[in-house]
Amino acid sequence: MSLPSSIAALPSRAAELRELLIRWCNQNSGSDNFTGLDIMLGLLEIQFARLPDAIIERVPLEGTSARALSVNVRPAAPLRFLCSGHYDTVYGAEHPFQQCEPVDANTLRGPGVADMKGGLVVMLAALQAFEQTPHAARLGYEVLLSPDEEIGTPATAPVLADAARRHRFALVFEPARVNGDLVKSRMGTGTFTITCHGRAAHAGQARDEGRNAILELCELLPQVDALNRELPDVMVNIGNIKGGGPVNIVPDCAQAEINIRFAQANDGPLMLRRLQELAAPLNARDGYRVEISGHFSRPPKIATPAEEHLFTAWQACGRDLGLNFSWQHVSGGSDGNLLSAAGLPNLDGLGVRGDRLHSPDEICWLDSLVPRAQIAALFLHRLAAGEIRLAPCSR
Repeated sequence: MSLPSSIAALPSRAAELRELLIRWCNQNSGSDNFTGLDIMLGLLEIQFARLPDAIIERVPLEGTSARALSVNVRPAAPLRFLCSGHYDTVYGAEHPFQQCEPVDANTLRGPGVADMKGGLVVMLAALQAFEQTPHAARLGYEVLLSPDEEIGTPATAPVLADAARRHRFALVFEPARVNGDLVKSRMGTGTFTITCHGRAAHAGQARDEGRNAILELCELLPQVDALNRELPDVMVNIGNIKGGGPVNIVPDCAQAEINIRFAQANDGPLMLRRLQELAAPLNARDGYRVEISGHFSRPPKIATPAEEHLFTAWQACGRDLGLNFSWQHVSGGSDGNLLSAAGLPNLDGLGVRGDRLHSPDEICWLDSLVPRAQIAALFLHRLAAGEIRLAPCSR
């Protein structure tokens, strides 16, 4: 198989791409570190502005000082696609995990090396190689990078929905699975707060007049956790608990934050109904009240025929480069969920191979940077050359 020279030459850039990844990951961009996010945005602008005739925009977002990054190339082209990613990480400015370090010659440990600054390096390298292929001018695209994906994309979600209307499909450069598989489908996600209200009283003189909200919450939470076993397509995690105050006062308030993941669209409402049913007996007790607040930030991402068509073509590109992989269902959410909800077919998990995400042991395998970029560039080249035909648009 003959490759365009720019795609064939990508292995010669391996050291350069590795150094770029380290530089980006050593800049903290935790979702709540607005100074770090702004610095990271500047680093991304420098690199993506080198794409030919790129139109760069820092997109204002409602309710936050953070900005999304939009990079438009050939916006008037008849066929346009979206490249989606995020530049925030789960590691805040005070987190001890701040710098990259090699584990061995092929394994890099660092904050965001897989999720997903490694994916941003793959995206950039793929687009740079594609731009040097003979038919690149036939395609237009937008790169849209969000600063809040790790907290559910609350501010960028409307921007993504708007972008979905302008494009035929999207490429989402979240990390690949450990074995190199892409993401076929994802669970929906949501965050909720369970608040137990009791009655304050003097812990010595009037303890029996009080209603201990902490004890009430402790009674409820094991029942919430048991929903993992009751509802097979739902996952719930109790992640944060707080309540009480001075120990000489019967605590009148306690809260727990929970994360809910669900595979089918109707599982979300079912889960909320079960939570209300569990709370009902506690609400019937004298002096107690349970409130459940929050929302689902992402609906499930379920593979469509258009995405199956895209995947078949993507898989063929990988096979022609000597890489064999499939795609699979995963429990984590991404901006791919939001693009699917907006009706835009998208391929997800196109970034580097990595593991141990959201932990101080996050790693990526460096030898996946170049091949993943080559697959993306080859797919785009074949699409521009007319060798890949898109499924009819159903929107």
